[in-house]
This record gives sequence, structure tokens and C-alpha cells, in this order.
Amino acid sequence: MVSFRTTNRLFFIVLVVMVTVLADATPLADKAKDAATAVGDKAKDAATSLDAKVPGAVPGAKASCDVKVLGAKGDGKTDDCAAFATAWKDVCAAGGTLIVPKGDYLVGSLELKGPCKGPVTLELNGNLKAPATVAATKPHAGWIEIDNVCDFTLKGNNAILDGQGALAWKVNDCAKTGKCNSLPINIRLTGLTNSKIMGITSTNSKLFHMNIINCKNLTLENIGIDAPAESLNTDGIHIGRSNGVNLIGAKIRTGDDCVSIGDGTENLIIENVECGPGHGISIGSLGLYPNEQPVRGVTVRKCLIKNTDNGVRIKTWPGSPPGIASNILFEDITMDNVSTPVLIDQEYCPHGKCKAGVPSQVKLSDVTIKNIKGTSATKVAVKLMCSKGCPCTNISLADINLVHNGKEGPAVSACSNIKPILSGKLVPEACTEVAKPGP
Repeated sequence: MVSFRTTNRLFFIVLVVMVTVLADATPLADKAKDAATAVGDKAKDAATSLDAKVPGAVPGAKASCDVKVLGAKGDGKTDDCAAFATAWKDVCAAGGTLIVPKGDYLVGSLELKGPCKGPVTLELNGNLKAPATVAATKPHAGWIEIDNVCDFTLKGNNAILDGQGALAWKVNDCAKTGKCNSLPINIRLTGLTNSKIMGITSTNSKLFHMNIINCKNLTLENIGIDAPAESLNTDGIHIGRSNGVNLIGAKIRTGDDCVSIGDGTENLIIENVECGPGHGISIGSLGLYPNEQPVRGVTVRKCLIKNTDNGVRIKTWPGSPPGIASNILFEDITMDNVSTPVLIDQEYCPHGKCKAGVPSQVKLSDVTIKNIKGTSATKVAVKLMCSKGCPCTNISLADINLVHNGKEGPAVSACSNIKPILSGKLVPEACTEVAKPGP
């Protein structure tokens, strides 16, 4: 039997051993903690060093570049293209933000091309200015081109992109030749996916202000377009071969269509757009070229159109190859002194260069024109002129109230090759005259 005294001695020995072990462990834990702290400090120093080695880098945001740090002057006189190109290369390589501080930046041309390694933001706090001189470019080229980028955001902060197009308009011979594609578009957006453009104003473009091609899930918000009525072929925003474009909130003053919608456009929403002066909001022209893609799912709503040559219209060329435009809605639109507020024109023939008399083969179907109100500058307020070789089908008119106060008498509605579906109150009464080509 073990005595009580022996038991106490054993307990005391165990206690001493445990205290000794714990005393030895404490310095080890402290050393481990010190080592971890040292590694963290070295990593932080390395990150700081990397920031310092990237010109224009914003501390703590290694893929964010300031164009002024990279040499841009922002004085409106010096070409700052090189600084923009370097900044784009850096942010595109890793994802990040290209920062443009306040100032006026003269840039001969900008090509911001992807694909990029991560989401990219262009933060404009200053204005961009194109050269005023007229120089030929490759057809449909842009002064500013943003191409093949996913998850791109342009935060304009009300920046102005000035195309300085006055000289170009004077030498533009589009009216005579129908060709002016060698002039630069202000902003060309090609192949953007899941992207957003907001808070910019395009002024005085030499050709189209914005051309949106092959984009998917692109949203434009708070967009300004500004050019005088005499600026020829300066469409405000042209959209083609794109799916899921949303134009929400824009003020457009220009010398051609405020918005033009080309072939291959699907699931487009245009909302809260103020248009005028200009040529209205147009689908087309369609059918000029072979193998054009269908236009489907276009909604134009809650817009104000004033002092324009047209309101909402669909235009196709006579003698066209087969094509399709369907599932189209024009709704809740106010017209103020608009010539021909509602127009379907399947004998569109500008400059007299077309196959006049040969029916268009573009099939128009499932078009709803609803709750259109205001004043018409012409006696013919509603003109529906469909193709005799490929008549329109399922065209609906509902709740139209358009008045004309000119000496020619009250507004009328003219139709050809169409039997529209009618509902609600219609002023003028539908299809009381036969539609004829021309204004």
C-alpha cells in the first residue's frame, strides 16, 4: 500500500515538471508570433515597393493608374494619347481603374482593347477633345474605341467628349454620294459584355456619336448627345447586332436619328429619352445589305420627341433581300411639333438611289404603337406604308391623340398595304387616306 506521504511527493514532482514545460513553451510562442509579424511586415513592404515601381499607380491599388502621373498634360493642346495607352495597358493586364483627373485632354485617337484580366473602370473627371482637322480613317472607325472587354464600367461624371466636327460637316458630301464612312465616329463600343456606360456627353461628332456593335448586356445611363441640326449624318446612338442593350435616360440633340436601330438588335429597351432636334427614334434602315440579321424585341417607352423630322419610325429599303423585324413596342411617347410622329416606311429611298417600285422583302410583324400623344407639325400625323410584296401583319394602334393646327386642316392618318388592329380612342381616325411615298 502506498502511503499518503508518498502520494504527496509524487504529486509535487508532476507539478514541478508541468510548470517547467509551460515556462519553456512561452518563449516559443512569442518567437512564432514575432516571426509571423516579421513576414507580414515584409509582405507589406513588398506591396509598397511594387506600387512605387509602377508609374501612375495609386498607392494601395496597384492596377489603378492616373494618366497625369503618367505624363498627360490635360491642357487641351498637347496630345495625351501615350499616357492613356500606358494606363490602359496596366489596368487591362490585371483589372483596375484608369483615372482621368480634371482637365481637357487632347487625344488623336484612343484604342482601349481587351480582353482584360479583370473588371476595368474608366473614371473620367476631365474632358476629352479630338483634333479639329479632318483626316480620313478606315471605314466605321472610332475616335475612341472600346473593344472586346467584359465587366467594363465608364463613369463619366458628366465629362464631355468633343469630336470638334464643324470642319468635317463643311466637307461632308453624304447628301450627294451617300458615303461618308471615312469620318471617325466619336465613340465606338464593340464586343462589350456585362458593361455599363454612364454620365458622358458626346458633342460635335464628325460622324455618328456612338456606335454599339456586337455587345451583350450593356447599359447606358445619363447620356448626352449634342450637335446642331445641320450636322449631317451624326446619328446620336446607333445600335446593331447586340443583345440586351438598355438605354435609360438620355438627352439627344443632333442632325440625324437620335437613336437608330440596325439589324441583329434583340431585347433592346429605350426609356426616358428626350430627342430633338434630329430625325426621331428609328428602326432601320433595314434591307440595304444581304444576310441582315433579324430585329426582335425592341421597346421604346416614356420618351419625349420634339422639333424633329420624324417621331418613331420603322424604315426599310425597297427591293431589299428578305429580312425580319418583329415584337416591337412604342409606348407612352409625347410628341411636340414633330413631322410625321408615327411612320412605317417600307419605301425608304434617300438621295433617290434605290430600287423604287420593287417591294421590300423585310417582314414587319407584331408591332404595337400605344399611347402616343402631342402635336404634329405635318397634316399626316400617322403614316403606315407597308410593302405590297410582303405586307405588315399584326400591327396595333391604341390610344393615339395627335393634333395638327396648321392651315392644311386637322391631322390625318394614311395607310397602304396594311389592316391595323385598332383599340382605344384614335385621333386622327386610323387609315382615312392612302399613304404615298415622300414626305
